[in-house]
Amino acid sequence: MSDPRVTPDDLLGIDDLLSDDERAVRAAAREFSRRLIAPQIAEWFENGGIPTMRDLAGELGRLGALGMHLRGYGCAGLSAVDYGLTCLELEAGDSAIRSFVSVQGSLAMYAIWRYGSAEQKQQWLPAMAAGAAIGCFGLTEPDHGSDPGSMRTTARRDGADWLLTGRKAWITNGSIADVAIVWARTDEGIRGFVVPTTTPGFSAPEIKHKLSLRASVTSELVLDDVRLPASAELPTAKGLGAPLSCLNEARYGIVWGAIGAARTAYETALSYATTRTQFGKPIAGFQLTQAKLVDMAVELNKGLLLALHLGRRKDAGTLAPEQVSFGKLNNTRSALEICRTARGILGANGISLDFPVIRHMANLESVLTYEGTVEMHTLVLGQAITGVAAFR
Repeated sequence: MSDPRVTPDDLLGIDDLLSDDERAVRAAAREFSRRLIAPQIAEWFENGGIPTMRDLAGELGRLGALGMHLRGYGCAGLSAVDYGLTCLELEAGDSAIRSFVSVQGSLAMYAIWRYGSAEQKQQWLPAMAAGAAIGCFGLTEPDHGSDPGSMRTTARRDGADWLLTGRKAWITNGSIADVAIVWARTDEGIRGFVVPTTTPGFSAPEIKHKLSLRASVTSELVLDDVRLPASAELPTAKGLGAPLSCLNEARYGIVWGAIGAARTAYETALSYATTRTQFGKPIAGFQLTQAKLVDMAVELNKGLLLALHLGRRKDAGTLAPEQVSFGKLNNTRSALEICRTARGILGANGISLDFPVIRHMANLESVLTYEGTVEMHTLVLGQAITGVAAFR
């Protein structure tokens, strides 16, 4: 007989490692996901968008999820672990929701919070924390994804102003954003700019025909001699290290979020296997099915332990970028494999949107790639191990 302390949803007793406050934050995010995301997400995914995204942004603001790990300016100021648990529960609903939160809080808001002027912070952060203003982050370009240092978008001085010209691609929130954080090459190196999306010369056509992250708004950013005052520059963002530090914040949330998607797939497969009868008994009673469920549970629990370990290090101020790469590399790969295994357990039903598995599986193909591909994070860790850079 199994030990009653060992349960299918927490084989290792990881819950014991969380404080009461952390469990309360997780419970609030889980309830949000189940109440506001789960009932409609299959339809949103199938139709290719969330028609009530601005309303949902306001709800996320009331939850405290937007910039929740930042302090001041209406942000919740909670811990990295709290933020991670929230990302997990939101992505258990859908990767598009966690992506929105990551871009809003860990990219756009974080860039302003860390590198912005007092005026920029006061103008944008309170509204963004409330979900009343939406942000996006323009770094990736059509020809420069993994190599952002080769970006072609430029900013040149014209009197006291800046003129921005270029294109960005695969920008989450772009078409619905009120403000874009745009990175451009200048005569003084790479700089960041706070660009209101109503500025003449700025446009953000939405990217269509996606088969992954379908509920998420993904856009191009087109900058055609966008004129900005000198005050639009992020004053302390100097060089490529500034946008990369923002990406590291977002990658941390992905470490947790991917586990949420994987957990939903695992729970769905387990429930299905215990009720689907073939050859006179539930398929959970067959050894091959049990082997799949065990492999899924082992990887899920390992990934959650890794995320929690990195969260504790982040809260202690000891988290290194290479360790975030470790988490992003491992947890996205493991989560995708869990979803693929779950799809197999569900058989033909696994490809139906009546079940969440194929949706999470398709979404994770994007999550695996964005914020650093498998190849890039492998090379980051390879350099950490060998001391030799192999990027070029």
